[in-house]
Formats: sequence, C-alpha cells, structure tokens
Amino acid sequence: MPNTGRFNRREAIMVAAGGLAATSLGLGSAAAQNSVAGAARSETSMTSEDTHPLAPGWHRFTLGDARVTVILDGVRPGEGPHPTFGENQSAEAVGDLMAANRLPRDRFVNFFNVVIVETGGQTVLVDTGFGEGGRANGMGLLRQRMQAAGFQPDDINVIALTHLHGDHIGGLTEDGASAFPNASIVVGRQEMEFWTSDEAKNGPRAENAKAVETKLGPFKDKTRLVEDGGEIVPGMVARAAFGHTPGMLCFEVGSGDKTVVLTADTFSQFVVSFQKPDWHVRFDQDKEAAAETRRRWATKLAESGTPLIGYHLPFPGIGYVQAEGDAFRFVPETYQTLVSG
Repeated sequence: MPNTGRFNRREAIMVAAGGLAATSLGLGSAAAQNSVAGAARSETSMTSEDTHPLAPGWHRFTLGDARVTVILDGVRPGEGPHPTFGENQSAEAVGDLMAANRLPRDRFVNFFNVVIVETGGQTVLVDTGFGEGGRANGMGLLRQRMQAAGFQPDDINVIALTHLHGDHIGGLTEDGASAFPNASIVVGRQEMEFWTSDEAKNGPRAENAKAVETKLGPFKDKTRLVEDGGEIVPGMVARAAFGHTPGMLCFEVGSGDKTVVLTADTFSQFVVSFQKPDWHVRFDQDKEAAAETRRRWATKLAESGTPLIGYHLPFPGIGYVQAEGDAFRFVPETYQTLVSG
C-alpha cells in the first residue's frame, strides 16, 4: 500500500516527543516524572529508517515488578478499512462509521506492535513482526528498535507467539539463522496443529503454512506447545482467543495486583473492532468465532477495567474498553498508568 504520510519533519519530531513518554504503573510521582523525562530525551530523535511520522519507535511502562516495552515494527497506510473490516457490510456503511469517528472514509493506517515483557528474571518477546521480508516496505524494524530500547537479540529468553500469521513470525529468522539464538519458543497447540496439517498445507492457506514450516521448522526442538491456561513464564498465562486463526492466544501478564492483556489480533481496528464487534474481518479464518471472541474479551475487559495492548491498534496500542449499549469503545491510555498506584 502507498505511504500517505503528510507530516513534515518538525511535526514528526513533535509526534515522537509527545507520544512516547515512558509510563509507570505503581510508581510514585517523582520516579514517574524522572522516567518520563528520560524517555523524552532518549526517544525524540528519528533515524534515517524512520520514514513515516507515525513511527517513533518504542514505549515502556512498569506493571508492578514487571516491565513492558511496546516496539513498533512498522506502519502501513493504505486504502480501507473496508473491505478488510466490515467485509459483510457496504463500503458506505463502513465509511459512515469512520466519518462519525472523525476518520477518513476510505483511508486507514495499520500498526504492528511487538511487545517485550520482563518478569521474574525472564525476557519474553511476544511475536516478532515482519522481519527482513518486510523492510522493503518500511516494516521489520523490530531488531533496530529493540536495540534502541536497550535490548540485544541475545537478551530474549522466550518467544511467545500469539498465532502464526506472517506478520507475527517473520522476524524469527535473520539471514537464514535464528534472530534470537538464546530463546525458546512457545506457541498454542491448536495453532501449531492446524498450520502443520494437510488441510493447511494443501488448501487456500498453503502459502502461510509454508512460511510456518520455514520459520518454525528449524526450531522444533526449542518449541513448547501450550493450551488455554498454560503458563508462558511465571506471571504470564495463555488464554484462548480462537477465530482469527484456529488457535490464536491472548496473553495475560500480571504482577502484584496489576494486569495487562496482550490481545493479539482480537481487536485489529480501534473503531470497527469495538463499535461493531460482529462485523466480519477478511483475515478472520472463522468469522463467527472471531466475533464471539471479540465480544467475550471486550465484555471481560470492560467489566474489569483491565488495560489491553492490541497488535494492530494505533501505536503503542495500549488502552481500555468502555461498554456503550450493546457495543464498546476503545479508550486510549493517556496518563492512567502514570498515576495509578
């Protein structure tokens, strides 16, 4: 899709400075202010690879004794959101919904938010972005940005994969070798069983099945399968979110009395997914199951007030769900984590 960014250099730097302060959950105000100041100093510069004004790089907050860093693997502006979102609706209906939310009727931006969780002495990478295959299109920036955020590839102990689509597994390898040589891999049992099945290999999803074989096959001995409720590392649990793919998982990350849910592609457009959770999404494999999953998780998050991080939501993808009648609304995180304690 074409790049339609229209900000100038000065505006882009202002976006980076204003949108990327590190936040702190459960810290006193002085410590939190120091954290924000340090983040603002370190993250306002834009490298030559940052070719889009909505690509400032990384965002960090603490969750009890855990630390969570969101890294923007890339952005993809283009036409839409119809028919990718609201596939079973008219373009006019989707355009009307966008306009009602002060968004363009026929243009949107997709985001790719990878998460690193540091908890219990483990450093867990949740999904891997596009990797080297996405760099020609301005994506696959995880490795350079995680290094800017203070991580080296060797620091990753565990890679937890929400599901096995290409934009989540592409970064597993680099130049034909493991991109994270010290990491074991955790993936959902149902997800792995589907993508290695004859059905997947010989059906309309054969190309993705081949990518799974290429990216995960060499690491079979380092891969562990989990099911709903399975522990990734202490303080991080897998939860079923089936529908988008046969075995997609969300991850609940908890420390003390604080929790955040990494919702993967459950909510992949910040207006449609919440305000019209029953509308079909083109990339959902089982559309009705995916809609049920959206409603179930939206209800749970709205009732509990638990924050979420969405892989495709506007960077850094952190926010809350608010119930509105028979639907919901996404409320982006602003300063809640900064003053919560």
